[in-house]
Amino acid sequence: MTDGAERVAACMCGQLRVTASGDPDLVVACSCFECQRRTGAPFGVGAYYARASILSIEGESKKFTRGTEAGRTFTNSFCPECGSSVFWELDMRPDHMGVAVGCFADPQFPGPVRAVWAENSHHWVAYPDDLPVFEQAAS
Repeated sequence: MTDGAERVAACMCGQLRVTASGDPDLVVACSCFECQRRTGAPFGVGAYYARASILSIEGESKKFTRGTEAGRTFTNSFCPECGSSVFWELDMRPDHMGVAVGCFADPQFPGPVRAVWAENSHHWVAYPDDLPVFEQAAS
């Protein structure tokens, strides 16, 4: 992708949209139980953008704040119409915002650079050999 090109993430109904500039700073696959419940899948994949790279958030969102397995605070923003989890904030990354990779609906989107909370992975999940895998949160 060209630096500065825009990427748009949207919920299923299109009501909630996040526009970001360029590629994310970090992409992580997370198998913590909270991400499994948030996504309804065996793991979530989040793209972390510096807040300065978030060009706009359009539409209405509903927020849900909870604690994490690592003792942090996680605020999830989702569409009140279709329920899609679109973006979130973590107190451990106050200068970044996480955006659900699937909401970009782009098969060419950059892949994860690490997997975390692998101790909670379903027994049939296999990670690529070249992907750093952490049993819990990466430092």
